[in-house]
Amino acid sequence: MSQPISERTRLTSATHEREPSHRAVNVGVERGSTVLYARAEDLYNEDIKPGYGIEGLSTQRELMRLMCDLEGATDVFLLPTGLSALTLAITACLKAGDEVVCVNSCYGPIRRFLQSQMARFGVTSRYYEAGASVDEVMALTNDKTALIIVESPGSLTFDIQDIPAIAKAAKARGILTLCDNTYGAGVLFKPLEHGVDMSMQALTKYVGGHSDILIGTVAVKDKALAKRLDDTTRAFSFFASADESYLAIRGLRTLHLRLERSGQSGLEIARWLEGHDLVERVLHPGLESFPGHALFKRDFTGSNGLFSVVLKGGNIAASCAFLNALKLFGLGFSWGGFESLAIHFEPQLIGRIGPKPEGSLIRFYIGLEDPADLKADIAQALEVYRAAIG
Repeated sequence: MSQPISERTRLTSATHEREPSHRAVNVGVERGSTVLYARAEDLYNEDIKPGYGIEGLSTQRELMRLMCDLEGATDVFLLPTGLSALTLAITACLKAGDEVVCVNSCYGPIRRFLQSQMARFGVTSRYYEAGASVDEVMALTNDKTALIIVESPGSLTFDIQDIPAIAKAAKARGILTLCDNTYGAGVLFKPLEHGVDMSMQALTKYVGGHSDILIGTVAVKDKALAKRLDDTTRAFSFFASADESYLAIRGLRTLHLRLERSGQSGLEIARWLEGHDLVERVLHPGLESFPGHALFKRDFTGSNGLFSVVLKGGNIAASCAFLNALKLFGLGFSWGGFESLAIHFEPQLIGRIGPKPEGSLIRFYIGLEDPADLKADIAQALEVYRAAIG
C-alpha cells in the first residue's frame, strides 16, 4: 500500500501480518501445557520458544503482537488480571530497602498491596495528591526511590496528573515510572510515547469489552526492563490462558468503535447532569468545568464512558435508594463492557489522604445503550433520591 495503515485498521484487519492461507478469519485457540521437541538435543535449548505452555502458545503470542502495536512497545507481558499486571511491575522493580512514590488516587488494591505485601519485604511507600505539582511529587523522592506509580485520570474522582512531566523528572533521577492506563485503553493515551517506562492495562475492561474475561498486560520498550519483567513473570509463574487471550483479541477488533461510542454517550450524559438541580458537581475530565481539563485535553485524544457525580446532601442510605431505583444500570465494580453500570464509592475513600467530596458519591459507567434511555432512567432515580433526602 502507498500510505501507512492506521492503528484502527491494523488491530481490526484479519489479514495484517498473518500468513495467507485458507483459514478462519479469527485466530485459533491453541491450548496446551506440554510442548513437543523434534530432537532430544533441543530439550534444554533456551533459544527455542516456547518450551512449555506457560510461556504462551500461538494465541497468547498473537495478543502480545497486537498489544505491542497498540502500546508502541517492544515487549508485552500477559497476566491473569489487571491487578497481577500491576503487582508484577512493582515486584520486578523493587527490592528490600527501596521506596515507591504512588499517587493517592491509585486503584485501591494497589495501596493494599504496597502496604501489606511490599511493606512486609522492607519497601516503603509514600503518597501524593493527584493535583500535586511535579516539584511536589519529586520532593517525596530520595536516593532510595526506585519507582513512581501514576494513574490519570483516577478511577473514582478522575484527578488528572501531568504524566509527561513526572516521567521526564523521574527519568532524570534514574527512577522508573509505571502508569495504570486502563482508562486510556491504549487508544486515548499512550504512556510509552510520553516517557513512561511501563504501561499497564486491565484488558478486563475496554479491550475485553464484554465483561466475561480477566486479563492484564504490562508493556515496555526497554529491553533491560523487559528482562526484569520476564524473570519475575517466570519466577511467579504468571500465566494468561489461551481462551482469555482469544477473547481479548476479539475485543481489540471493535475497541476503537466501542470506546468512541461509550465516550460520546458518557460526555453527553455528564453535560446533561451538570444542569440538574440535585447535582453538586460532575467529575468528568472531558468537561470544561473540571479542574484538570486543560491537561486532559493536551494529553488525551478523548474520554471514555466513566465518570462520577457528587449529589447534593444525602448519605449512604440515600445513595443506595438512588442506585436501587435504576432500571437500566447494573450495580457492579467494573466497567468497559457493553452494559452501563453504577456504584456509590464513599467506602472506597476511607483511608485516603486529602479532602473528600461532600455529598452522595456515584460513579457511572456509560455503555452502549441509547443515551436518551439512560438519561430517563437516571432522571427517575434522582426523584427517588430527592424523596430519600427529604
